[in-house]
Amino acid sequence: MDDPPLQNIAISGPTLASLIQRFSTAPSAIDGLLFGHVTHVTPLNLSDDSDTDSSTLLATVTGFLSSPSFHDSTGAVNPSSLLRLIPPSSSLIGWFSARRRTPLRPSMREFSITSSLSSLSQFSSPIENSPHHRFNPSLFLLLASPPSDPTSSHVHTHEYRAYQFRRAALSFDAKSINIVNIGPAFRGHYGSFSPNSPLPALNCRLRGSPMKGDDGDERLSEMKQAAKDQRELDACVEGFEVGRLSSLMGSEATSYTQGLEDLYQKMLVKIETLTSLVEKSSAKVLEQENLNRKLKHKILRSTASE
Repeated sequence: MDDPPLQNIAISGPTLASLIQRFSTAPSAIDGLLFGHVTHVTPLNLSDDSDTDSSTLLATVTGFLSSPSFHDSTGAVNPSSLLRLIPPSSSLIGWFSARRRTPLRPSMREFSITSSLSSLSQFSSPIENSPHHRFNPSLFLLLASPPSDPTSSHVHTHEYRAYQFRRAALSFDAKSINIVNIGPAFRGHYGSFSPNSPLPALNCRLRGSPMKGDDGDERLSEMKQAAKDQRELDACVEGFEVGRLSSLMGSEATSYTQGLEDLYQKMLVKIETLTSLVEKSSAKVLEQENLNRKLKHKILRSTASE
């Protein structure tokens, strides 16, 4: 049975940057595994037409592992090697290949590895929001640096392209990649977010008076420190208190843009003043060092003459 087709592939900016950095610092071509999850996403703009299936299947790459040991020279994947490489509680969704000065298209070796990997149904992962369906590791990410050009040898670039291997047709389907960052344009990627970290343990033991004994002294010290921190924070944003920052969210944000720009201008003036003071103090330190050097030479000459 063929995997359901992906509509899109997402990867965070830091993850992609880390992968490119690993590729750039490697002495030669590298291979590795891709981890993440596949989500069945239903858009919020629902339609009255029940016959139209507007849901999409999104694959999100959350991590990678650089290791060529999961396959042999013929392109056959070794399942026992994969078991040793896959971290606990991680879902394998595909693999990547990074090579230098080559065209950005899959080779026959990469075709064999992807075909072998996607056929291992024991490494499939459940599709989120669709528990009755599973996704085999059929994702392939190709990175390459273009062939060297004497006219642009000083420019260092990397290209990348993502594919989904379709086992029924024995072919690669090119897929678009979204670089996910924080912002309104990427809000759809967080629609089904659920926290993985547990809440911290709360101290629920009973206490007496909040100002009694050592606990009272500690509480009073914390209140004084909090008040001091608040005064320092207010001094940094003089003329634009922290409470007004909440007004920058929502429909009224445009009316507060000028106030934020004024705050930014004040911060630039303060930074410029501080830079000027540092420059002047550095000049005085240099002048004092030169004076000390001259005095040292004068003392040495007088000592030598005696």
